[in-house]
Amino acid sequence: MKKKITIAVDAMGGEDAPKKNIEGLNIFLKKNSLKNDFEILLYGDENILKNELNKHKISQNKCKIIHTKSVVSDEETPLTAIKSSKDTSMWNSVKSQIDGSADISLSAGNTGVLLVISRMILKTMEDVSKPALAGLWPSKNGISVVLDLGANIECDEKNLVDFSEMGAALYKSIFPDQKPIVSLLNIGSEEIKGTEVIKKAYSVLKDMDEKNNFLFGGYIEGNKIMDGSTNVIVTDGFTGNVALKTAEGTAKFITDSLKKSLSENIFTKISVLLSYFSLRKFKSKLDPRKYNGAIFLGLNGPVVKSHGGTDALGFYYSIDLCYRIIKGNLMDQIKNNLSHLNDQK
Repeated sequence: MKKKITIAVDAMGGEDAPKKNIEGLNIFLKKNSLKNDFEILLYGDENILKNELNKHKISQNKCKIIHTKSVVSDEETPLTAIKSSKDTSMWNSVKSQIDGSADISLSAGNTGVLLVISRMILKTMEDVSKPALAGLWPSKNGISVVLDLGANIECDEKNLVDFSEMGAALYKSIFPDQKPIVSLLNIGSEEIKGTEVIKKAYSVLKDMDEKNNFLFGGYIEGNKIMDGSTNVIVTDGFTGNVALKTAEGTAKFITDSLKKSLSENIFTKISVLLSYFSLRKFKSKLDPRKYNGAIFLGLNGPVVKSHGGTDALGFYYSIDLCYRIIKGNLMDQIKNNLSHLNDQK
């Protein structure tokens, strides 16, 4: 009998938890009501979680509560939290992978603490120099993977090559029928442009294109990230985080400005009615909840970080992401890709 996909959820992490976490779980269970290949482990206060499950009439056939005494607060620093975090829902949801109870961990709690705890418990994979934080971005052709988004401020060429292999593996696990196309984020598309680190990484990735893990698309500039010509964009954590925040701010500015413009007078309101379906499609494309969930790659087990301020629908998408990447054998994909790096040594 094939082992079920088991997702460990820090049910107490994030704003308005566990209410929105359980509401998101309810959406996931309803959308996957005919599937019997998964189990959800909920870490948190047993009495509170039982009450929330009862509100939504959620059966415990596919979810199990593991009682934990405390919660990591958003105000805590990684250093102070680690000293007293072993009884928290976050710590135990990550530790469940070491115990063999779960395949993946999910939390909407304190990002810094989660990254440090995950690295402490799961350890970095033997062939990975630094773990990376990857995210999903919309593009003209669907969804792209972008990494690193802030786990590593400074990177060398080996880090960027590792990120390329792990990003390609992540993309393949989510979209098994599509070929990963990897590009390095740079200030220009010509080979002579960029830092020495980027140039060296370019040279290695160009040679690795023959290994068939992914296609190498060369350099990509910031204004081309969402064109869809490539689906795995690799950069250092400083640049990636700036790009992420810029994209989020731009998307919010566009949607807010459009909403304001379309509600100014009776004529614009009529135009909304005439273009209702096109506007709804536009809004859905840029809805950040659909891309909720940053994935910590390079550890001996995957960890997904949900945005702390997301709502129930956003948390549903992060649970669904966990399910998809385990079903797509993410860890096996990463190990297979990294094995080609060893062949080059």
